[in-house]
Amino acid sequence: MNWLIAVQIPALILVLWLFTAYMSQSFPVLQGKRIVFLIAHPDDEAMFFAPVLQELNKPELGNQVLVLCLSSGNADGLGQIRKTELAKSALLLGVKTSEHVVVIEDERFPDSMTAKWDPKLISSILTRYFASKVASTPSSAAPTTLIDAIVTFDKGGVSGHPNHISLYHGAALFLRSLMQRHAGWECPVRLYTLTSVNVLRKYSSVLDSVMTVVTCVWRTKERSNFPTPLLVVSGPGSMRKAQKAMTTAHKSQMRWFRWGWIGLSRYMVVNDLKREKVL
Repeated sequence: MNWLIAVQIPALILVLWLFTAYMSQSFPVLQGKRIVFLIAHPDDEAMFFAPVLQELNKPELGNQVLVLCLSSGNADGLGQIRKTELAKSALLLGVKTSEHVVVIEDERFPDSMTAKWDPKLISSILTRYFASKVASTPSSAAPTTLIDAIVTFDKGGVSGHPNHISLYHGAALFLRSLMQRHAGWECPVRLYTLTSVNVLRKYSSVLDSVMTVVTCVWRTKERSNFPTPLLVVSGPGSMRKAQKAMTTAHKSQMRWFRWGWIGLSRYMVVNDLKREKVL
């Protein structure tokens, strides 16, 4: 009897996982959009955003996806290596060309567990890259940008990392800055943030897919050109690709605790994002 239970439990987990992956396909996604993944360090794209990054890069969706990383992760002097690793990982996860992976190297954005980055500096970089003409646009006209959506961390930063949290505040300030002189117009950029969860859920791997789907089903939904929430539950193939992005692309970061992350973290399997209201 014990051996029968031992077989049934993994089988049940597999069935529930595959069912939630199937269920997540009924949720609307972004299509035909210019999307920026705003991350803090090389490997953030694989450790946290791999499911949604793979999903939004599907050719049939017609999105243009860019990864903008605000540091080279040079805390251990491996900045140049990590930049190369980021490009390799992004290509593995579906980004079409390494030219769509941009790394900012600025001493004002140190790779640090204690440093908060200035939201004004983050906003200014986003403006320089994607809204350089906004200052010269008359207040009587809608502001124009080169992107439609930003995907980044939420206020909790998933892991509480101050660099991650700073990205949220910088992106939110960017949206407010766009509309500063353009009251009455619709903001041309939407901000989507990755949901932070408690420690138990964070390390529940595929088991958290059930909780996430149930939670998203009960959320207030909006089906539009910019739907919310966005939900992606990866199947076995996509999860393996996310793990491979870490183990083969980000080799310099594969210390013992990274193996625990890629094996247990729900972010390697599940991404749920909400559209933020920051204006």
